[in-house]
Amino acid sequence: MPPKLKSTPSNSSADTQVRPVTSDVLASLPNQLAAGLLARSTARNVKAGEMLFLAGDPGDGLYRIDEGLLKVSIGAAGGAERILAILGQGAIVGDLSVIDGLPRSASVTALRDCKLRFISRSDFDSFAQTNSDLYKYLLKVLAARLRDTDTILAAGSFLPLKGRVARALLDLAKAFGKDVGKGRILIHQKISQADVAAIAGVARENVSRILKEWMTDNAISRLAGYYCLENKSKIERQAEL
Repeated sequence: MPPKLKSTPSNSSADTQVRPVTSDVLASLPNQLAAGLLARSTARNVKAGEMLFLAGDPGDGLYRIDEGLLKVSIGAAGGAERILAILGQGAIVGDLSVIDGLPRSASVTALRDCKLRFISRSDFDSFAQTNSDLYKYLLKVLAARLRDTDTILAAGSFLPLKGRVARALLDLAKAFGKDVGKGRILIHQKISQADVAAIAGVARENVSRILKEWMTDNAISRLAGYYCLENKSKIERQAEL
C-alpha cells in the first residue's frame, strides 16, 4: 500500500503546489553529454518513507530518479510542512546545490521505493569543466522551473478557494492518477483532507466543505482513503484562472 503524504495543513496563501515531474531532464541534453554525465553516477536505493536529505544538509551531489517517487518539502514554524513538488521517473533533484554550492534548500523523502543515480558534486564539476555546454542546457531547465513557479504564484494570487483545491487534486491526479474507466481518475495514493489543505494552502475546514460539496455533486468520490475524480472536467473548470 502506498504511504500517506503525511503533510500538515496551513492557512497561508497557496504559494506552493504539488508539481509532478515525469520528463527526463537529461533527455534534453545531447546524447554525448547525458551519457558522459551518467557514466560518473553510482546507484542508490531509497525505501518508501526514507529521507534522502534534509534542508540545510551539504549539497554533495544530485540524484536522478530511475524508478519511484520523491516528495520535496519545506518545514514551517510549529511543525507544519509544505509540499513543493512530487518528482517522478527521469527527474533530477539536488541540482541547485550542485550549481551554487549552498546547502539543500528543501527536504526530500521517498513516497515509494526508489532507484536513483547519484552524481557527486566533484564529478559534476569535473565533467562540466571539460563540457561547458552542460550549463547552457541546465539554464533551460532552470528557466522552465521559473515559468512553473510563475504559474503557481498566479494560481495562489488569483484563484478562489475552490480553484486552489481543484488545482491540488488535479496535480495529485497527475502524480498518482490511474484511469479506472469512463473518464474516472483514481488518485492511487492515500490522501487526507489535511494533505489537500497543505498542498492547496487552504484552511482544512474550507477544504472539508468544498470536498463534501463536490462529493454531493458526484464530481469526486472517496473510498478507504483514496480520492477519485469522477468528473475530471468539472474539477478542471474550477481550476481555470
